[in-house]
Amino acid sequence: MESLILIILMIMPGVRSADWRVTFESQCALKGASVVIKCEYDYPVAHFVTSVGWSKSDNRRLVSLSKLPSPRDHFKYVGNYWSDCSLQVKDVQHADEGLYFFSFVTTLNRWTSKTYARLSVKELTAVVQPSTVTEGGNVSLACVSGCLTPVDTVFFRDGQRVLSPVFQARREDAGRYYCAVLGQETIRSAAVALDVQYAPEKVTLSMSPSGDVVKGDSVTFTCSSDARPPVAQSGYSLYKDGHFISSGQSHTISDIQHSHSGLYHCQAWNNISWRGIDFINSTEVQLDVQYRPVNVSVSMNPLRVSRGSSVTLSCGSAANPAADNYTWYMRAASPHSMLQVGSGQVLSIPSVDTSHTGLYVCQARNRLGESNSTEVLLAMMEEEHGSQSLPIIAGIGVALLVTLVLALLLLWRKHRSHAEKKQTVSDFRLSGRGSSSSAAEDQSDSVYVNIHTLPSSPPPATDTTPLSQRGSHHQHEASTSHEDEVTYSAVTINTRNPRPSHNINNSRARQDSRSTAAANDDWVIYATVAKSS
Repeated sequence: MESLILIILMIMPGVRSADWRVTFESQCALKGASVVIKCEYDYPVAHFVTSVGWSKSDNRRLVSLSKLPSPRDHFKYVGNYWSDCSLQVKDVQHADEGLYFFSFVTTLNRWTSKTYARLSVKELTAVVQPSTVTEGGNVSLACVSGCLTPVDTVFFRDGQRVLSPVFQARREDAGRYYCAVLGQETIRSAAVALDVQYAPEKVTLSMSPSGDVVKGDSVTFTCSSDARPPVAQSGYSLYKDGHFISSGQSHTISDIQHSHSGLYHCQAWNNISWRGIDFINSTEVQLDVQYRPVNVSVSMNPLRVSRGSSVTLSCGSAANPAADNYTWYMRAASPHSMLQVGSGQVLSIPSVDTSHTGLYVCQARNRLGESNSTEVLLAMMEEEHGSQSLPIIAGIGVALLVTLVLALLLLWRKHRSHAEKKQTVSDFRLSGRGSSSSAAEDQSDSVYVNIHTLPSSPPPATDTTPLSQRGSHHQHEASTSHEDEVTYSAVTINTRNPRPSHNINNSRARQDSRSTAAANDDWVIYATVAKSS
């Protein structure tokens, strides 16, 4: 029996050693991983190990692992009671980092190691370069463990494995990236965000309310977009028919008018260009403001009508929706009484009479309300005396002008006729003196002369010019007189007993010829006597 015990003691570790010894191997562990701190120990012959234990240095004080606040089975002894003193630490955390000591008790003594094992806790670190990239840029991923022992790692984005650590960024590549140990995916790094920036897209403009908008309502325009980074308030602009209205994501018109009708669109900008374009436009939104008829007007064709003629009155207005009902009224005898005379946009009167004259009003209506036009007067032309007097006055003026022209023409002709008879008057004066001398011998002939002289005219001078020169002399007077005062005289010659004349001079011969003509009838001669200047 003693021989058997001796054999057992001889084969047990440490029996051949005479020294107390503990040998450690420091470890570097990744957070979340499990690690084994390798340890070996020895002791003198004739000692039997009865208990073992690990402790951790805490501010120069050793604390048994069993007394540390940690999950159950967090620390596990995986050695034995004769040479192996290894310790396993599960789900390593940063709190496990530190200095570890081993101790054991034998049948004869106890021993605590003079040296220690250092446990270092590191983490995997994911690196994304660059962390912010414009769409289309290149991105590279790297994973750093912190421990010297190399490990195989893989990358994930939002739980989805990334096939390649180098890629060209798309907007859907934005997200949170982390790396993990291949085969131990629970050992992972902290997540790192990749921000992929891009210009605004899906820019939309909404209008509230979106249905029918009536004049006086309140309307709000709101612009939105998908952009990275998001478009700021100052990055939105609102336009109407291509003209700038305001900046900001929303715009409200509290009292809408029909002048606000038009095409609206918004513009978004976030400092990122898309194919060289900085400002991205939304689709257009039509604002159609509805209102009752306004600016109702009446036109009349023709403007002037006469009894029995036809006339057409047309009514027009601005309205949305368009006016669908027109009613015509005429003001009756009472100032406040209106008589309905027709309906429709056009009122036609085929034959106008006095019963149709008066003030007409058109009323236009749509589903939102109604409005009246101003009053239009329909009157017949014969009632407008003032306008008819103009043609009469014009006719009288033309008649007077024609009469005046005719009078001037007659006066000119008479003046010319008198000038042609001047020679005859001079010859008559000579024949008159000859008749006076013969009247002394024979009183059978009588000459009655009536001469009316203008008060301003001097008495006629006695003509002493010889008969042979008298004709040329009178012709000279006729040519030199200009606008002289004129005296008309009437000479009546009555011949009772005509007898032949034996006067051989020319004057007497002319007198005898005139006396012979006067024997048959009275002869009246009108002579023109001009006062020489």
